[in-house]
Amino acid sequence: MILRAAAWLSLAAILFVTISPIGLRPHTITTVNLDRAAAYAVMAAIFVLAYPRHWKLVALLLIGGALAIETLQYLSPTRHPQLLDATVKGAGAAAGTVAGWIWNEMVRSPALARMRARNGGAS
Repeated sequence: MILRAAAWLSLAAILFVTISPIGLRPHTITTVNLDRAAAYAVMAAIFVLAYPRHWKLVALLLIGGALAIETLQYLSPTRHPQLLDATVKGAGAAAGTVAGWIWNEMVRSPALARMRARNGGAS
């Protein structure tokens, strides 16, 4: 439940930062492309952890959504959508999806299997 809330809140934060006026964009010490990729990677990983059975759909929606969200910048007069930015965001989403999937396969799945075995096969 907490992971699902975190996933949706991270999406809301990314939407806000993407379409708000440029002056509201947070300033960090890294490059903007690293910021973009990292934000999408973290969001995607959280979504995959929150919805482990639907990781393929998560990947499709977040990678495709990167382009759609970038396009929303047309709504803000101080923002300028760029294909490179959408590509960086999509790559971040892909990396986060892979990281979340690996975590689920290596950590969560074996732990759940052990719990089910201890409980006599009950979920």
